[in-house]
Amino acid sequence: MTAETDLLLAQRVAASIPEEPQPESATPSLTYSSSDEQEIEEPTKPVPRRRRASTRLIAKSPEDVQRITGETTTQLIRRCCGGGCCLGGAPKRDNDVEYEAIEFPDNDAYRSLNLKIDKVPTTLSGVCDLPEQTAFLQPVRRPSNVPSPSEPAVPFGTESNTISSAAGIEKTLQDLTLERLDTQIQPPKFVQPHPPHHVFPARIHNTRELTKAGAEKRTFHFDLDVTNYPEGEDTDFKVGGAIGVSAPNEPSIVQEILDLLLVPRFLRDKPVLLRTTKGRWPTVWGADKAREIVTTRRDLLTWCSDVQSYPPTKQILRVLAEHTTDATERKILRYLCSAEGQGVFCDFRTGPHISLVQLLHAFPNAKPPLDLLLSVLQPLMPRFYSLSNDPHESFLTRDGKQHRLIEIAVTVHEAEDWRDGNRTGIGSGFFQRQALKFIEAQEKGEKDPEFYIPMFKGLMANPLAKQFVSDGPMLLIGAGVGIAPFRGFVQRRLKTANCANKVWVLQGVRDSLVDELYSGEWGVHEDEVKKVVQSRRGPGRYVQEEVKAQADLVWYIINAVDGRVFVCGSSRGMGEGVEKALVEVAMEKGNLEHDEAQQFWDLKKETGQYIAETW
Repeated sequence: MTAETDLLLAQRVAASIPEEPQPESATPSLTYSSSDEQEIEEPTKPVPRRRRASTRLIAKSPEDVQRITGETTTQLIRRCCGGGCCLGGAPKRDNDVEYEAIEFPDNDAYRSLNLKIDKVPTTLSGVCDLPEQTAFLQPVRRPSNVPSPSEPAVPFGTESNTISSAAGIEKTLQDLTLERLDTQIQPPKFVQPHPPHHVFPARIHNTRELTKAGAEKRTFHFDLDVTNYPEGEDTDFKVGGAIGVSAPNEPSIVQEILDLLLVPRFLRDKPVLLRTTKGRWPTVWGADKAREIVTTRRDLLTWCSDVQSYPPTKQILRVLAEHTTDATERKILRYLCSAEGQGVFCDFRTGPHISLVQLLHAFPNAKPPLDLLLSVLQPLMPRFYSLSNDPHESFLTRDGKQHRLIEIAVTVHEAEDWRDGNRTGIGSGFFQRQALKFIEAQEKGEKDPEFYIPMFKGLMANPLAKQFVSDGPMLLIGAGVGIAPFRGFVQRRLKTANCANKVWVLQGVRDSLVDELYSGEWGVHEDEVKKVVQSRRGPGRYVQEEVKAQADLVWYIINAVDGRVFVCGSSRGMGEGVEKALVEVAMEKGNLEHDEAQQFWDLKKETGQYIAETW
């Protein structure tokens, strides 16, 4: 777009900028629009898309994965599924290919895979290679030059070089000892997603369910005590910021996997030497190098490997094929890893996510070594959650001391499960389990239940926080748990008298009786600044329709000095609908053509006046 085009567009927009709306009160009204009394037909619902609510799983975005791991695009593609699907299609079938009928596994887990296999070719081509093993579990053995506990480490009359050797022996002993760390509440220290500090176990001060019975999705609020968070970082918790959470796999699932792999119970929590030949795993952040770490099998499976968030890769299927004692299972698994089975594999991979437990039940005779399986599983990545309060103003006094709190809201993500109907996501499921245990303990009479959230200051600050300006007018548009970070903004703004009339919120909910989050918790002017838009039950409208109904307010804010429009929520449906509505507002109020209106909002994005954080 040329400078002349920019100038013409700016001139046309400037001519259409309205004066600040002056309704009966000093605050532009969000309680009435000219179309309020009209019957509005509910628009066609967009195709639903699973989302992570207030959590952002960085490993689901290729750009974010590359930013945190440093991988090149080529490396990222190669580890996608391991079959080179994106590098070329499957070869055409020859008419002379022979097929054989086989008896498929007779169990519910296999049937739940919905594999579209009738017969299997007698000869397969292009079967992916057995993946390289990069992780090895070995017994912890005392080096031969290290004295036993009964022998003196440094005999009398030693020289200085001998003392130095003794110091080396002491370090060797420390390296072969498990960390004195409670991995029930936080990961081992080598799981380091955010240098210079390790993950901090933040104690839950309080938790409550924000949604009511009958809500389509459950949302929980958490008050986390970060009083003792390690000092030394340049950044602090801030309004609209985020925290990272190292959520573990569910303990019962970890136990089941160890059972299915026939790992002896006495070995599961016994110290073991993990030796890796390359890569970053089991850390999240760090150099690509070989490592030697003393840990336990349970900790590795609990804190380091993702067992359910990703579709199965060909590497995993190839490992199962190599270590099954059943010939039929081997034929099916190898077929999925072959060129002939490429189409079936793609359908299998793009369907509902298949968990590791489901695969092990579907192919019950596959018992690969745990360390080989750990070599091909995806790393367990942290989840990110936006703060829902002003962390500079949230303190409480307990036990005669002042404690600092941060607050977050988490919506529980559920997906279909082959056995239990639904299963929760790793992050939101962990939060739900902690919340329910905390609430149960309180109901039993415990005064201060001790439950923790392993967290760290977020690497990826919410874009909303970066563009926060203390003065200019702001319009905050959100739906579902996307509204949570706006609560902190409003709390901060309403504390300042000259800002009370400069912030407005449009909140979309399915049903205000059960789904509205943080009702009555926004500040003293909540009724004046917040409009709740009910969209899913009974007569109502979507939040994007209310954006068009509030066109005067939108146009005033975006053209005001330091004016900001924020959007937070699902990209499909709400996010796309709001952006379309904003374009229509610019067309109407700015007398612009569609392309010009789109350019107008693109320019506002570039200047930081229109900020959208969607997932």
